[in-house]
Amino acid sequence: MSYTISEDSLADLDTYWTDSRQNLNWPSVFVLPAWLQVWWQVFSSGNELYVRTVREGERIIGIAPLMVKGETALLIGDTDVCDYLDFIITPGMEGDFFNILLDDLKKNDIRSLDLKHVRPDSTVLNSLTKAAAERGYKVVNTQEDISLEMGLPSGWDEYLAMLSTKQRHEVKRKIRRLWGAGNVEHRCLEAGQELEEYLELFLKLFPMSREDKANFMTPQMESFFKYLAKAMAEIGLLRFGIIELDNQPAAMTIGFDYKDVHYLYNSAYDPRFNYLSVGLLCKVLCLKESIEKGKKKWDFLKGAETYKYHLGGQEVPLYRCRITIK
Repeated sequence: MSYTISEDSLADLDTYWTDSRQNLNWPSVFVLPAWLQVWWQVFSSGNELYVRTVREGERIIGIAPLMVKGETALLIGDTDVCDYLDFIITPGMEGDFFNILLDDLKKNDIRSLDLKHVRPDSTVLNSLTKAAAERGYKVVNTQEDISLEMGLPSGWDEYLAMLSTKQRHEVKRKIRRLWGAGNVEHRCLEAGQELEEYLELFLKLFPMSREDKANFMTPQMESFFKYLAKAMAEIGLLRFGIIELDNQPAAMTIGFDYKDVHYLYNSAYDPRFNYLSVGLLCKVLCLKESIEKGKKKWDFLKGAETYKYHLGGQEVPLYRCRITIK
């Protein structure tokens, strides 16, 4: 087989993502062109872009969305806002792609790869590490975090039956208490013209929720959220969830629907309504809506918060993969 490797821009990836002739696997929202472009726009300072596309004729067999710092290549993104990352590859072409990429990295004097975080089902752990080890390169995989996710059943009652007796009782009790507290409305919204209104509301509630969230939402991070929401709304993936009590916004979620998965990205609530567990219930009711829409998986994303376990989340280890290129 004859392959070529070329240097591309992040803008080029938009074309590849929408090209129906390609059979590339874009494994999560965190590697979509819109996401990568926003991250690069806000956080790329000090890094050099290193996007490589490998082709067999007109067919793309893989894309490496990398950046370089010194002599080390990293996946574009960071662990603060990108829960896990990976390469974009046509299924079945992983071995050829990574061998060509490793040759290109060595040719360009890249001495190491530092890839985080990656899932157990990533191409990094299943194919890249094998290709690197076969060349005699040093490979070190270290678990650094966890994500939680759950498969969704076909109905709400089936979901409740999946919970422990105690948690099922708690969910039902808290929903009844919320609905008895006043005029309650819950909506899951596909952001359109109301994007700015709901985003501003979310950004207002977010620092009110907890001190750590207030510290997290720096001016730079707020810019990222604004650019990201707009970019993801433009490709139809952004979803807001909101609970209003007596016409007052009490809690919100922000997430993304991609393929058959809902990614719960972040949440916020008004502490005045904390006694009604509005933060938790906004997630529960969005989960219910995902079931009703026929989604197959709910991804709670990174972090071991207790509520994720209570709602049925199962742990997925997240790894840092370091490869020394000889």
